[in-house]
Amino acid sequence: MPFVLEPESYVDDVALDGDDLTGQDGTDARIDTCTWRAVRLDEVVLRRARLSDTTLDTVSATTLDVTSGDWLDVVVRDSRLGGVQAYDADWRRVRITGGKVDYLNLRDARLADVVLDGVTVGELDLTGARTKGLVLRDVAVRELVLDRATLAGADLTGLATGALRVLRGVAGLRGARVTGPQALDLLPALADHVGLAIED
Repeated sequence: MPFVLEPESYVDDVALDGDDLTGQDGTDARIDTCTWRAVRLDEVVLRRARLSDTTLDTVSATTLDVTSGDWLDVVVRDSRLGGVQAYDADWRRVRITGGKVDYLNLRDARLADVVLDGVTVGELDLTGARTKGLVLRDVAVRELVLDRATLAGADLTGLATGALRVLRGVAGLRGARVTGPQALDLLPALADHVGLAIED
């Protein structure tokens, strides 16, 4: 019998491989100790869902709604995701490794010990996000939005600033760590923020 997500359901120790959950609704679900591999999650809704000790491996989704989700010890590995709505999320010890995300919306999210490693992101929206222990490692982001973000102590030394085409909310970088070469890449945006004219 095929697995079906349902609102407010409790999903414990479920291993899926190649399942298609397109369009299913897991609002307010609790998902513990699961491994989902090569699962299609197109238009899946996991609003306010609680995920813990769970791995999403090589999953795919055109859109994925995990708004206000509570994630603890979650790994997303080598996945291909389109638009991910994760605003107002609470993520602790979450790791996204490899793969590609077209749009990752983490507006007003609370992120503790979150690591993005070897992933390509079209747009990363951290507007209003509060982070602690955020690490970007070998990450290419085309558009980065940091309005009202709190990135104090964030390790951005692995951000491929050469790939960055749009940076908004430069003040959100306050307290983050970057390398010297990254600082040079960011100089035009920083100068524009403080009204500094740079002449050759």
